[in-house]
Amino acid sequence: MAMSCYVSPHLQIQHLSQHHHQHRINNLLVQQQHQQHKFPTSQNLIFPTQYNHCRLFAFPLRRPNFTLNALHSDPPNPEEVGTNQAYQEWDSLTSKFSGAANLPFLLLQMPQILLNARNLIAGNNTALFAIPWLGMLTSLLGNLSLLSYFAKKREKEAMVVQTLGVISTYVVIVQLALAESMPLPYFLATSAVVVSGLFLNFMNYFGLLNAGIWRFWEDFITIGGLSVLPQIMWSTFVPYLPNSILPGAISFVIAVLAVTMARTGKLSEKGVKFVGGISGWTATLLFMWMPVSQMWTNFLNPENMKGLSAFSMLLAMLGNGLMLPRALFIRDFMWFTGSTWATIFYGYGNLACLFLLNIISKEFFLAATVGLVSWIGTAFWRDSVVRGYSSPLASLRDLIFGS
Repeated sequence: MAMSCYVSPHLQIQHLSQHHHQHRINNLLVQQQHQQHKFPTSQNLIFPTQYNHCRLFAFPLRRPNFTLNALHSDPPNPEEVGTNQAYQEWDSLTSKFSGAANLPFLLLQMPQILLNARNLIAGNNTALFAIPWLGMLTSLLGNLSLLSYFAKKREKEAMVVQTLGVISTYVVIVQLALAESMPLPYFLATSAVVVSGLFLNFMNYFGLLNAGIWRFWEDFITIGGLSVLPQIMWSTFVPYLPNSILPGAISFVIAVLAVTMARTGKLSEKGVKFVGGISGWTATLLFMWMPVSQMWTNFLNPENMKGLSAFSMLLAMLGNGLMLPRALFIRDFMWFTGSTWATIFYGYGNLACLFLLNIISKEFFLAATVGLVSWIGTAFWRDSVVRGYSSPLASLRDLIFGS
């Protein structure tokens, strides 16, 4: 009976008689070990494969560079990626896209600021009562929470976007206070929070802040965000739901309890991480709720859509869309979710409503549709190219499940 034996990659397969030539196999093994002066490995020893009693090791032979998943390329080595010129160029370009989002967001807020200024100069303070100060306060809290989130991640361009959001929203709040639309005690408290928030975030970014003070700030925005979010959601559907502060009060108690347990070591490591991520997610969900609220208003009062500016909705779509490539590139699922939601459901969604009501032209809506689809497709395609993937779906998989 003959047996087949694998030798080193440089030797050919030999067909030997098991009974007459077994000693030749043993001698060959010993010679190879002495010549190479190293322990037996899968690269320098004979591997008989047909009989279990002849196997030298329990592990199977492996081919070099064997790929388990044939549908996608293996994730590139981080060190190799870091030196890849295309990767570095896309890294720089996505940062610039994120920073460029400041322009549409600034243009989005400036008309309201200028209109408020004209009304204040003309003594028409009652016109500013049409702007809900509670909604502006919610937006301000969301910007501050996201500013803290990006400061911790050291995403400079995204920090600038959120800082601009804080300042522009605060300018509107100042105008509301001058018109006496916003109660003075609430304005003073808001001002203290804004000044403290900006100071603490930038001190933390430059590494000049005590860790204990930063934790206190994080706890504050966590409790604030978790308290406001359910209340805003509930208030959207009033009068179909009874007007009540109960959702916010219950959420406030839960938030205080969760933060206290996290800081006193009563939660597991996963629980502490979960509580630490609440502020970012609540801020994201606050902004994600804005299109839901707008669409609910559109559903109840379709005629009010005539007062909605198509240019403003286009700016909202552009501003959020410009941040999508960066969120995808750094694999920030929360940032990507919020930006995608605002791009599609707030900006593009309201443009779709305007088109269905024949308020904007077919050409305008078609151009916005083609531009949005092309932009998102290009972001996924380019991300997959610089990472060496064969499909843009691999980038989506990394974003959701991790690489």
